[in-house]
Amino acid sequence: MNPTEFVDLTLMITGPTHLREEVRRAGSLPEFGHRDSEGAKRFVPIMENLKKIARTEDYEPILFNGSGTTSMEAAMRSLVGEDECVLNVSVGAFGELFHKLTRFNGKDAVLLKFEPGKPVDLDVLEDALAEYGPTVVTLTHNETSTGVVNDIVPLCALARKFGAMPIVDGVSIFGGADIRLDEAGPAMYCTATQKSLGLPAGFGIGFVSQEALEKARKVDNRGYTTDILSQVEKARVNQTLTTPNTTLLNQMALQLDYIVNQEGIAERFARHEAMRDQTQAWLESVDGVDPFAEEGFRSPTATGVSAPEGMDFESLKRLKENMRARGYLFDPGYSKLNKRQEEAGKRLCFRIGHMGDISPEMLGEYLKVLQEELAKL
Repeated sequence: MNPTEFVDLTLMITGPTHLREEVRRAGSLPEFGHRDSEGAKRFVPIMENLKKIARTEDYEPILFNGSGTTSMEAAMRSLVGEDECVLNVSVGAFGELFHKLTRFNGKDAVLLKFEPGKPVDLDVLEDALAEYGPTVVTLTHNETSTGVVNDIVPLCALARKFGAMPIVDGVSIFGGADIRLDEAGPAMYCTATQKSLGLPAGFGIGFVSQEALEKARKVDNRGYTTDILSQVEKARVNQTLTTPNTTLLNQMALQLDYIVNQEGIAERFARHEAMRDQTQAWLESVDGVDPFAEEGFRSPTATGVSAPEGMDFESLKRLKENMRARGYLFDPGYSKLNKRQEEAGKRLCFRIGHMGDISPEMLGEYLKVLQEELAKL
């Protein structure tokens, strides 16, 4: 293998995302034993800073070896009893993933789907809650496939009104916005490292409530790595249940300290909002492209774009290669969504990632190049 063949592109996709040079260099910090006192030097600030970014005192963070999907699957294994019904609410591909995880783990599940680009309709959700009487409801905070952001505060409140326990997937928004965790009050909030935190993939992150831990004690067959009770026991002593990626822990300790103590949490959230608005302004200025997500529900971390009329997936793949030649990794959209859009005769959707440590300046240069390449097609 010749590493010189690896191209160093600026990632403008929806994850994995761009890494600051300091985060890259942190990958070469000393390895350590995860059960040794050296581990605490990383774990203690990581756990403290995760809670600060989540703006919570009530929830306990857990690091799962894997990805956001690992955290979501742990929620299904640990928080759903054998005879309980789950309502999986979907506004896109990752809401459907929650449904798949629920079914693959042998749970009784109903899928409530909304049209891509649309948020959850509270009235429709209320009717479904009344009809199915679920014990658990899963919600997507930020739908990565479409750029739709849902307001989880009223959604969780509505689930509670019907006696259902809400669980939230916030994989692509945590670290890029105030998730209002204590206000929304889900039993568990699932996220990951490789999106808005500006880190490599490797950990799923779960914020668990006391309610979740009490519920888990009543659930049989929670698995091993998916058992939040075993996981939280280790998290409380600043460890992971199984051997972690210590290189990533070095990077995570440095990056979370940067977010909290250098950039500032509020400033980071404001930057993401500014980049969302910057991208929307660009869309308004360019002929043939439009926001895919409904107004008022557009993500601060990723924008779905309705491609020009007549543009097929092959054209988007050509655009990807043209952008690669100019030093960028372009996101041609979620393939399953675009296949459905194409079959329905609808415009395809590509995505612009503006999460993590992407700056408005970087985004502005990218949008300029993207506009030039779109004009050539």
